[in-house]
Amino acid sequence: MEAVSGTIPSRLLLAAGTAVVLGLTGAVAVTGPALASGHATPGAPGLGDRLYPLLGNGGYDVQNYDLVLTYPKKDPAQQITGDVTITAVATQNLSRFDLDFGGDAVGRVTVNGRPAGFTRDGDELVISPPRALPAHRRFTVRVSGFKATPIQPDADAPVGFVVTPDGTVLAGQPASSHLLFPSNDHPRDKATYTITAVAPQGWTATANGVRVRTKTRNGYVTSTFRETQPMASELVQVAVGDFVVQNRAPVNGVPVRDVVPRRLADDLLPKVADERHEISWMEGKVGRYPFENYGSLIIDGELGFALETQTLSLYDTSFTSYPSYILNPILTHELAHQWFGDSVSPWSWSDVWQNEGHATWYEVTYADETGTLEQYTGAESLDAYFKSVYARGDQFRARFGPVARPLKADSIWDVFNPNVYDGGALVLFALRQKIGAKKFQLLERAWVSRYRGKSASTQDFIRLASAVSGRNLSSFLNAWLYGTTTPAMPGHPDWTVTPVPASGAPASVAAAPAGARHMPAGH
Repeated sequence: MEAVSGTIPSRLLLAAGTAVVLGLTGAVAVTGPALASGHATPGAPGLGDRLYPLLGNGGYDVQNYDLVLTYPKKDPAQQITGDVTITAVATQNLSRFDLDFGGDAVGRVTVNGRPAGFTRDGDELVISPPRALPAHRRFTVRVSGFKATPIQPDADAPVGFVVTPDGTVLAGQPASSHLLFPSNDHPRDKATYTITAVAPQGWTATANGVRVRTKTRNGYVTSTFRETQPMASELVQVAVGDFVVQNRAPVNGVPVRDVVPRRLADDLLPKVADERHEISWMEGKVGRYPFENYGSLIIDGELGFALETQTLSLYDTSFTSYPSYILNPILTHELAHQWFGDSVSPWSWSDVWQNEGHATWYEVTYADETGTLEQYTGAESLDAYFKSVYARGDQFRARFGPVARPLKADSIWDVFNPNVYDGGALVLFALRQKIGAKKFQLLERAWVSRYRGKSASTQDFIRLASAVSGRNLSSFLNAWLYGTTTPAMPGHPDWTVTPVPASGAPASVAAAPAGARHMPAGH
């Protein structure tokens, strides 16, 4: 993703703060037939993520979501209703389990077609099935009649389900898709999706993946989309309102669609036309595009960020106001995320450098190879750009923590920080210096191929880098990714790091070099 600060775009994704959830504890007596082994116990109310420990839920693995959302009238601010059927496999004998949900209300819950008890505890929906669920068996849970109301975008508050002048969209990274619908809201548990939106005639619905059917009845249009590739909940997109969809010519067989407010179509659609060239360029770098289609969704307003929702990247009109030498690298950043972050998702949120470091790498590389790097960053070459980032390495580590270990998640900006973006790209530059350009490209292609449709960790990346390069890179990459000081740059012994002030106080984020674009401290 990209963020906006002042007049210069910043690479920082806005997302919701940590959801505070409390799960119930203690075992529940097993009813019905005896389970294969042992008694049933509750699934954990969180996956134990270091930064967001109560995000997601334990005890099951989601396979598929069938989500239906109903928009009663042409009012972007209206409360909507929904139903979701989740197909999952139990990973333990389950007496009860949680879903993440921060919406307004829940109507009814069934498990395997039978009524189930449920309570709400913060953003946790705690479900007690009528019978314990045996490990390794498939089950379905249906949450009917849930309600959610979109909110005005606010850079200092959770985003999630967002109202715009023309309709609503979803901006869920990292922890707020569950403000719209019940889910296992962590990228470690990816699933396929069927998304159906029921809206009044005259409104347009668009979602991830491919439109599979459209029906019109009694003044309402029912639009159904299917995402057949595994998707993290934080990447779901459902845009419903007075939008128009433009289909562009495919790129190497990849259909391209763009979605914009109808009243702004003539102005906005030409702004993102470069995405077709960017798709071809990215495929030349890392291989075939991993999904069914691609495109851009632009809303009128200032979210303060762009977001790589799967197959349909989200932007606001503050981005399209920039000249092409700024906008096009940003478009490339979000496109690169379709491989790095969407197809290959982080195992934990500490691994988010894999998303943002790679997207930043291809963003500035695209600017360089299209002759706009100096206009975009102020640096005359990639070496000059990364030299300036390198100089701030220790200051960024002191302020935000190592690249692959952000210090905290008190604010979203603690996690999506400049050391994840520019620092992550700097790690890739150092790795390329270490193993050479040819093996680096082989590694990039191997990474998106080996882990396509999966979630992978930083240690997975280190192991694959060692295998592809034919040398043990554990010490090298661990130092770059987890060290509190910036290692020497291979091939550039003259590069120096600006010391952290003697007082120990980290440098201000605003001290970043030209081109190291980010949000100001505290935003």
